[in-house]
Amino acid sequence: MEKLFAICSYLVLPFWALMIFLPRWSVTGRIMKTPLSAALPAVFYAALVVPRLVEVWTLVSRPGLPGIAGLLGSPAGATIAWLHFLAFDLFVGRWIYLDSRERGISAWLMAPVLYLTLMLGPCGFLLYLLVRRVKGALPSATSALPVSSILK
Repeated sequence: MEKLFAICSYLVLPFWALMIFLPRWSVTGRIMKTPLSAALPAVFYAALVVPRLVEVWTLVSRPGLPGIAGLLGSPAGATIAWLHFLAFDLFVGRWIYLDSRERGISAWLMAPVLYLTLMLGPCGFLLYLLVRRVKGALPSATSALPVSSILK
């Protein structure tokens, strides 16, 4: 289980490296446009969950702290949860990357946001929503709005 945990941890890093360090490279754009970029950790997740489906389904359909803690306290349960994090954080990071590119948000600004999403998924997501909101509140360079109207 430890080897699988380690392998899967490294499995997602090339995607994150592309989004953070080579965001404007055409290859990065092509790779990240497909949702399959987040599929590999999801496949490993499914491979671990399906044999334990009854146990896992029972715990998640009627969640209780002792049952969830028991599952997460085992090597298999912790690996399953880790793969869940890896797959969904990568999927959210992919959405952030694509959305920020579409909105023309600076890659320099997005690098720390994407890194935070990699490390602490929901915190990075919330930070991006803030960046996105601020970016949406500011006029574009071609906007006819005077700067004074933004300050009101």
